[in-house]
Amino acid sequence: MVLLVSPVMNTHDAETLDSIRLPKITSLQETTLNVKKLRIIKERIIEAILFLAAASSVVITVGIVAILVSESIPFFAHVSILEFITARQWTPLFDNPQFGILPLLCGTFLTTLIAISIAIPVGTIIAIFLSEYAPARLREMLKPVLELLAAVPTVVYGYFALLFVSPILQKVFPEMGGFNALSAGIVMGLMIVPYVSSLSEDAMRAVPNYLREASYAVGATRLQTSFSVVYPAAFSGIISAYILAVSRALGETMVVAIAAGLQPNLTFNPTQPVATITAFIVQVSLGDLPHGSIGYQSIYVAGLTLLILTFSFNLIGFALRRRFREAY
Repeated sequence: MVLLVSPVMNTHDAETLDSIRLPKITSLQETTLNVKKLRIIKERIIEAILFLAAASSVVITVGIVAILVSESIPFFAHVSILEFITARQWTPLFDNPQFGILPLLCGTFLTTLIAISIAIPVGTIIAIFLSEYAPARLREMLKPVLELLAAVPTVVYGYFALLFVSPILQKVFPEMGGFNALSAGIVMGLMIVPYVSSLSEDAMRAVPNYLREASYAVGATRLQTSFSVVYPAAFSGIISAYILAVSRALGETMVVAIAAGLQPNLTFNPTQPVATITAFIVQVSLGDLPHGSIGYQSIYVAGLTLLILTFSFNLIGFALRRRFREAY
């Protein structure tokens, strides 16, 4: 239908034409438009809140790094980096201070190695049991109970290591003192088992069932399927649990501060007392040190060293996750 418009048009004809071309918006349509506008505004507000939440973590991390670096620069104005890395004594509060970070690194790696040697095997076995063997009702009951271990205060774990685990180990190793790296590492391993088991079980549960069914179809047992099919397929997620466990062990404070002895010894003997980076930070923070002193700056240098270690392990975990994700 073609609408012919004459060159001369009165007001009535113009109104008629407008009513034909632009129908009036009904109240229902206007309500719908308002609802859509309100929905868009809500989405924008939620998007802004989520952006601020994501950006806050980045800003906080940058702020922490900036503080650690700014406080560490004056320290290295008095102590050379070569001495800091290679010297074998760490006595920043003595009259003749020594600033070799090796004893603290040794104690940190020793307790971490003991902890993950317990947490990774035990946590992985628990995860396989929960994912592949336990009935649904039993799994839903055991997993929350297991995760309660992560809610126990670390101070309780520290005194548990000092007053319960160490006396038992002294019966096996009579020459071992009350403060030692072995008891602290064992209790740290038990403490981080829930991190490994929970995240690993989630990764294994995410493996498609057709992989299990294909394994059973060729005659594999449940144990063979668990370790040869499910575990490799979920390894990109399991490695995240392992890296989290390592980072958690590196950053543990109270267990090693209470049970390990707070003595910066350069030794790999687990029966000897040691000091970790975090334990040194706690020990020095309890005293009265003037701001700007070399002892005060050593806290930030130790914290920066720990941050670099944790960041390095996270980078390794990211590379391993990407490699195994591409492989499977």
